Amino acid sequence: MSDTRYLLLTVALSAACFCNAHADEITLIAPGGIRAPIQKMIPDFERKTGHTVKATFGSGNGTKQQVMKGEAFDVPIVQPPLAEVIATGHVIPETETPLATVAVALAVRKGTPKPDISTPEALKKTLLAAKSVAFPDGARGAAAGVSFDQTLKTLGIYEQMQSKITRAQGGARSMEMLAKGEVEIGLTFLSEIHDPNVEVVGILPREISMPTALVGFVSTKAKSPDAAKALLRYLSGPEAAVVYKAMGMQAGK
Repeated sequence: MSDTRYLLLTVALSAACFCNAHADEITLIAPGGIRAPIQKMIPDFERKTGHTVKATFGSGNGTKQQVMKGEAFDVPIVQPPLAEVIATGHVIPETETPLATVAVALAVRKGTPKPDISTPEALKKTLLAAKSVAFPDGARGAAAGVSFDQTLKTLGIYEQMQSKITRAQGGARSMEMLAKGEVEIGLTFLSEIHDPNVEVVGILPREISMPTALVGFVSTKAKSPDAAKALLRYLSGPEAAVVYKAMGMQAGK
């Protein structure tokens, strides 16, 4: 082997050893509404940094409660209101990083007519005409369910809709029910609608359904704050923005 090739190999091996010596496992918890983009981005982040990411997903409120109870994670992603999370002292306030926002969308079974939901009044008529509706159960912490329950109240049809509503355990389950024909209409965050047997009609009008924000922090219990900060930089960077858009989300606030 020539001296030049030997030198290059030595430098490469030294760099690899240096990288591995500083590689950490980052634990992340997040609501299901951001599961798809996070899972898509993790492999690229791991390749570029040498760190590994162990991600766990749950309901919006459930994730927030884990953080507020002081469970040990490196990077928690939570939904507003944020003041109650910061007040616990379990996250580092200055690391607050807006990642993306996601809206609630309405879907129907593939091949069926798409109803009009272009205005609050049109959505109201569509919902009242539907025989059955499924969406995530807000009582179990699902943020999409909490949001849609409020939409029904804003439209003034909360009580009228109760007899035709099925509250599912998560967005994926509500879409599964729709795909099987168990309900006529399904709703959840747009980022959670992946079943090939359903079709998205559109997101709900902003006047009666504001998008939900997803915000990352570095935990005060992070084993490696620098690695946690690196993950948040990646999840809020330009490459991440492309992934969020592809998944039906909007990057940033």
